[in-house]
Amino acid sequence: MDFNELVQAIQTLNTEDAFRARLKAEEWRTIGPYLTQHDIRAGDLLIKQGDSDRTMYFLGRGSLQVFMTGGPPGSNRIAILRPGSVVGEPGLFIDGPRTASVEAMTPSIVWALRGPRLEELAQRSPALALELVRAAGGVMATRMRASLSKQTPMT
Repeated sequence: MDFNELVQAIQTLNTEDAFRARLKAEEWRTIGPYLTQHDIRAGDLLIKQGDSDRTMYFLGRGSLQVFMTGGPPGSNRIAILRPGSVVGEPGLFIDGPRTASVEAMTPSIVWALRGPRLEELAQRSPALALELVRAAGGVMATRMRASLSKQTPMT
């Protein structure tokens, strides 16, 4: 998959939790070498709930489902992600256990941004790294708000 296809998917995704980085084409070209492309087979886990790592993924092709283990029946699936989506964004902010699992529903291509590579980008291009973190934080805040709005108030 060409990196430009990923950028096009990110820029055209029209969901509430879309990754809305304010980046020009040449800025995406600077960021590209900091990402690694991975092919995932349908049914493979990309992220396992409880594991720790500092990676955010951009979905370039295919579809992913986000789910939690445990909990009441029928409450496991959290989301289905389309190309252009990001997943694992909390990993950029905290080195702690993953709160959900992510599985490929179809053969998929993801691009990984690992914490150490983001730190390297921050040393070389601080404004670009800041914009990536800002956009990832926006996705995280939108998803947290949506999750909180689904909760029943305690009485």
